[in-house]
Amino acid sequence: MDRLTACPEARTIGRSSIRVFPIAYGCWRFAGTSVAAARQKIEAALEVGIELFDHADVYGGGAAEQLFGQVLREAPQLRSRMVIATKCGVVPGVPYNSTRAHILQSAEQSLKRLGCEVIDLFFVHRPDLLTHPEETARALEELRRAGKIREAGVSNYSPGQCAALQSFLPFPLVAHEREWNCLWPMVLTDGTIEQCYTSRMSLIAWSPLAGGKLLWPLARAAQDKNAAVLVPVIEKLDAVAHRHAVDRAAVALAFLLAHPVRAIPIIGTQRTERIRCVRQAFEVELERAEWYALFQAGAGKKLP
Repeated sequence: MDRLTACPEARTIGRSSIRVFPIAYGCWRFAGTSVAAARQKIEAALEVGIELFDHADVYGGGAAEQLFGQVLREAPQLRSRMVIATKCGVVPGVPYNSTRAHILQSAEQSLKRLGCEVIDLFFVHRPDLLTHPEETARALEELRRAGKIREAGVSNYSPGQCAALQSFLPFPLVAHEREWNCLWPMVLTDGTIEQCYTSRMSLIAWSPLAGGKLLWPLARAAQDKNAAVLVPVIEKLDAVAHRHAVDRAAVALAFLLAHPVRAIPIIGTQRTERIRCVRQAFEVELERAEWYALFQAGAGKKLP
């Protein structure tokens, strides 16, 4: 019987020279703690092998990048062990701005907050319907030519929006950030996976635990408005977790890691003990039927 597994070997980001551990650490809830507490989380992530740290200028209104930068100023030796990503283009109250002027300004501000000379991966956070992709592309090209970013990608774009931006760039977009988890399988059906295959882009999966819903007790899940989908998914995750003597989160991550697109899920826990458990995901062997059962439970319908 087919077994689907993932190994902790580094995965290459698109057509770049950047290689990272298959799980990333997301900093959307990173602000609001002391520098010492923040450093503990970063070092816990590094200890388990995590190298990619994912930011956005909008996280905490810039406070997440600022706190991360304070850690690097205190412990600059950590920078060489990291690949730092950040995003721009979400402006609360607008809500999106991907004009050349805004992107250039956002990149400069992120570099300053992070205390870095270069951003390894720079993403446009969400598509701006009022900016021509050629203008967005021009800003990314300028930043790359100036050595302020190494590589560029998109986040939450449709395949068509991504292709439009790529058509105006003289270099390849290397990654696409999209929401993907057992409850949200859209990337598997909307053409994103196929675009990642054909364009050799990396898929970076945010919210792999569905904002924590996949870790809820069954009693709480049964009260959710989406209980008809959430409960069966949790029950199936628990069955696999019990068989492998791992926690439910490990199975949810393994579901993504085992897919041939070689996605890189982003965890966001603020608990160091949870960070240290992520390698359990590589201990899980999913049967092909189990993977499809999870997919169908999350989609809320059976495949034909």
